[in-house]
Amino acid sequence: MTTDTASLTRYLDMFPSWLRTLGEDAGALGPLVSADGNDEVKRYVASGLNYIFKSLDLIPDGIDDLGFCDDAFVIRVAAALACEADPAAKDGVLGRLAEDAKAVEDFLGDDYARLVTYVKGLRKGAARGRTVEDIMTDASARSAFQHEVSAWAGEYQVPSFTRDVKTLIKLKAFLSAKLA
Repeated sequence: MTTDTASLTRYLDMFPSWLRTLGEDAGALGPLVSADGNDEVKRYVASGLNYIFKSLDLIPDGIDDLGFCDDAFVIRVAAALACEADPAAKDGVLGRLAEDAKAVEDFLGDDYARLVTYVKGLRKGAARGRTVEDIMTDASARSAFQHEVSAWAGEYQVPSFTRDVKTLIKLKAFLSAKLA
């Protein structure tokens, strides 16, 4: 993690803005799961969104200041992986989120590679009894998933994020420990 004051200030501005748009970002990604296009892109989008519904994620959602940061990070890494799978997917929200993943990489440093591995593994995991494979191959599961994403996006309440360097230190430490 870069520790100079300018970089830390950058994250103290950036991460709260990501939390403010998390619901909108999820809502914008939802339709991509059933859109025409590359299946790999859709699988990464589905896995990033499915993570939002995991009961045991990297940082429990109830933890003040940090609870939804991992969700914001995961959908950005999933977007970056989707754009790697198909560079033509860089338009719109997917491209913007993929660009943001560079800041996640800068912030996490050596832990970023472990986060990428974790996000790749989400394609095999399940949330609410539903795997990414279920979402991709079963039209009713996909429809239910998209409805849940849309509902979640609409009900999402922006959490607090204390603009304090200690918050960034806690965030990095939490992710580093969980990704170990």
